[in-house]
Amino acid sequence: LTRRHKRELRSRDGFLLVTLGWVFMSAIATVPLLIALPGLTVTDAFFETMSGLSTTGATVLTGLDTMAPSLNLWRHALNWYGGMGIIVLVVAILPMLGVGGMQLYKAEAPGPVKDEKLTPRITQTARALWFVYLLITIACALSLKLAGMGWFDAVCHAFSTLALGGFSTYDASVGHFDSPAIEAVLIVFMLISAMNFARHFIAWQQKSLRTYVTDVEAKAMLTILAISTIGVSLYIWMHGVYPSFLMALRHTAFNLVSIATDCGLVSQDYAAWPMFAPMIILMLSCYCANTGSTGGGIKMFRSLVLFRQAQRELFLLVHPAAVTPVKATTMNRISHWIGGQVVANKIVFAVLAFVVLYFGTVVTLTFMLLASGMDFISAFTAVIACINNAGPGLGAVGPA
Repeated sequence: LTRRHKRELRSRDGFLLVTLGWVFMSAIATVPLLIALPGLTVTDAFFETMSGLSTTGATVLTGLDTMAPSLNLWRHALNWYGGMGIIVLVVAILPMLGVGGMQLYKAEAPGPVKDEKLTPRITQTARALWFVYLLITIACALSLKLAGMGWFDAVCHAFSTLALGGFSTYDASVGHFDSPAIEAVLIVFMLISAMNFARHFIAWQQKSLRTYVTDVEAKAMLTILAISTIGVSLYIWMHGVYPSFLMALRHTAFNLVSIATDCGLVSQDYAAWPMFAPMIILMLSCYCANTGSTGGGIKMFRSLVLFRQAQRELFLLVHPAAVTPVKATTMNRISHWIGGQVVANKIVFAVLAFVVLYFGTVVTLTFMLLASGMDFISAFTAVIACINNAGPGLGAVGPA
């Protein structure tokens, strides 16, 4: 009906396309669940499929251990499709429209992502990203099989890990396996998935790991996760949650990396730890994932820009006549992570506007859940977990 109306795609068309695409695809994906699970309501089915396609990983289903393998595979496939959908949108389509986080990253950051076009055409870019995504998924599934999983579980968990989706084939999630080897494999692939997939493609194309050395986001993410893991491990060990530091380190490393990268797989009920620990873990989910990854939240690059801007404003309070663009200096490690280039004020203002909208949405939705009768911890952490696509929160929506 509309074929004769031809014009160039505009930004608002892109926003509408993305929003309606996610809503209608989630609605269509409910059909298998509604057919196979007669007691399931339309609301629950839509929640499950939206959670899957948006790679959130929150679930309303129980009895996953005995669920038909076809349904479990369907849930995990939704995670996998949704993960690549997010990457293709952010890396290939939104920059063409002049919107999205990768536009900011490509415009202002140094290194291969800015200087080298992935491919000449969008279709080739999407195909290249799918290739890398599939390759890493196969590597993850094989590694999980070698670590002790069965083939079916290995494929399903590879799907949810690469998408940072968080769905599992068991109610106890990864805690069902109680295997340090499986947890170690998943940690590695969760970190890979939280990095910019454009970097992975360039590394494959150049047959070199040099591109990762210049990745300012990955450096910041890995540093923060390493420091946080050691700190939280010491904290819960000193509070007697686990008998040894190594056991505390094992469980902290897996659950902290999983939630911080917005994956959502769990091996322990971390909500039972002293409140400081799970709140730190949830806070990390707000900003650790990199631009162009399958993770959610504010993204690390925006966080670095904000941190540098805050430093500049504090400096201007003391030296009001100084001219201080947001750029790196040899004296400032944080700004070196941003990459040593001036970030235009319009980019800084765009990031500030995004963050204001982000936290405004969190506050509004928290009050809506409080009005429904939820307690504060459950309401607040549910909103944080879902807006970051992390999955489990605390309280009534905790990992247990």
